Amino acid sequence: MSNIDRRTLVKGSLAAMMAGTTFSRAALAQSSEPILLGVSGPLTGPNAQYGTQWKQGFDLALDEITAAGGINGRKLAYQFEDSQSDPRQSVAIAQKFVSNPAIVLELGDFSSPASMAASPIYQRAGLVQFGFTNSHPDFTKGGDFMWSTSVSQADEQPLLASYAVRRLGLKKLAVLHLNTDWGRTSRDYFVNAAKEYGAEIAVTEGYIAEERDFRSTLVRVRDANPDGLILISYYSDGALIARQARQVGLKQVICAASSVYSPKFLELGGEAVEDVHVGTRYFPEDPRPEVQKFISGFKKKYNGLEPDAFNAYAYDAMNMAAAVVRIGGTDRKAIRDAFTKVKDVPSVIFGTATFDVATRRVKGAMNAELVVRKGQFALWDGKPT
Repeated sequence: MSNIDRRTLVKGSLAAMMAGTTFSRAALAQSSEPILLGVSGPLTGPNAQYGTQWKQGFDLALDEITAAGGINGRKLAYQFEDSQSDPRQSVAIAQKFVSNPAIVLELGDFSSPASMAASPIYQRAGLVQFGFTNSHPDFTKGGDFMWSTSVSQADEQPLLASYAVRRLGLKKLAVLHLNTDWGRTSRDYFVNAAKEYGAEIAVTEGYIAEERDFRSTLVRVRDANPDGLILISYYSDGALIARQARQVGLKQVICAASSVYSPKFLELGGEAVEDVHVGTRYFPEDPRPEVQKFISGFKKKYNGLEPDAFNAYAYDAMNMAAAVVRIGGTDRKAIRDAFTKVKDVPSVIFGTATFDVATRRVKGAMNAELVVRKGQFALWDGKPT
C-alpha cells in the first residue's frame, strides 16, 4: 500500500471520528473505505524473506476475498510496517498502530519475542494482536487480545521428538538451536520429550541468528558422537548448518523442526540436505481441497512459484482476519469477541479452524513426516536414510 493510500485511509477514519461516527458491524456496508489491518513484521534484516512471503500469502487471500465480495462490499487492506523482527521496533510500531483508529486488527510480529515485547501495548489499548506465527507457549498468555493460529512449541516439539526417537530410532542426540527465546523454549520442550521417549541428549548448542560459521560448534558436536543431529532453526541457517556439518565429517541423521520447511531450504542446502528429515504442519502433496486450492492459486498469481509454509500461514491468517471482521465489524472489542465465535474457517494448515477459547489457539494441525529425497520433500516411507 502506498503512503498516499495510507494517508487517505487515516484521514477518512479521523474525519469520521470527528463527526462522531462509531464504526460498527452495522456500518460496514455504509462505507466505501477499505477496512484496514496493521501488520508488524520483517521487511529488512536477517528475517526479511519471511515478510516477503507473508505479503505473497496476504495478497493471494485478499484477491480471493475481494472476488467474493469483500467484507459486506468493502475491501480489506493492510498497512505493513517493517519491524526487522526486533522487539524495539515492534514496540514502536505497536504504539503507532494503537493510536491510529483506522486500524481494527494487528497481525504479527514474526518472532515470538518481538510480538511479546509489544503485547502489553496492544492489551492496554484493546487492539487484537494476531500473532499467527508466534509459537511460544506464553504468547497468548499476554492477555485476552492475544490470539494465534500458530501451533504452540509445547505441542510442536514433542511431535519432532517422537519422529526422531520413536520413528527414526535415534538414541543419542545433539541439539542445535537458535539462541533466542523461541529457540531456547523449543529446545527445552524437545529435550524433555526426547528424554521421556528414552533418548540421551549428548550436547546442546545455541547460536545467534546472524552466525554464519558453525564449524567450531559442529566439531564439538562431532566429538560428542551422537547418532542424530536435531536442528531447531529457520531454513536459511538450517541449510547452512547442514552444509557445514557434512564438511566437518558429520554423516549422522539430521532431523529438523518444521520452521525449516521451504523450497529455499532445498535450494540453499543442495546435496547437503539430502536425507534430512523434517516434521511439518504443511505439505503441498496433501490432497485436501483447501491445500490444493491454495497451491494452484499461488502458482497462478506468482508465475509458477512453489509456495512454502510461511506463505500458507499468511494466507490462512488473512482469511481468518476476514472471518472475524465479518462477525465483529470494525469495533476493536467486537473483533476480540469475534475470535471466540468464529467457527470452521477453511484453512490450509488445519482443514477448518476454530479457536480454543481457553488457550486462544487453534488445535488439530496436520502432522507430516517428511524426508528430502532427490532434492525434493517427500513423505517418509519408513525406510532408513
